[in-house]
Amino acid sequence: MALPKLHVKKDDEVIVIAGNDKGKRGKVLKAFPSESRVVVEGINIMHKHEQPSQDMPQGGIVEREAPIHSSNVMLICKHCDQPAKTGTEVLDSGEKVRVCKECGEIVD
Repeated sequence: MALPKLHVKKDDEVIVIAGNDKGKRGKVLKAFPSESRVVVEGINIMHKHEQPSQDMPQGGIVEREAPIHSSNVMLICKHCDQPAKTGTEVLDSGEKVRVCKECGEIVD
């Protein structure tokens, strides 16, 4: 079975359009296509209770980003610096690329 497609990839800059962090911008750190979720830098911070280990002898409470559903984020175009819907185009070389629907520039 093929994995579902996401409209965002790792290292894309996105803006959150729904939820507690609405309006915040960040970079996609990880993408989970099978779950349709992404981890965005500085967004959806949760507190995790860590047991003592060699890396952290004290243990304690650690803040880390939790995944957010991909439908709650929107890609920011590098050219027009605005949240934009994307489409795909096939170049003459046969390569598929993402294209900004607002300004028409290639996003990838």
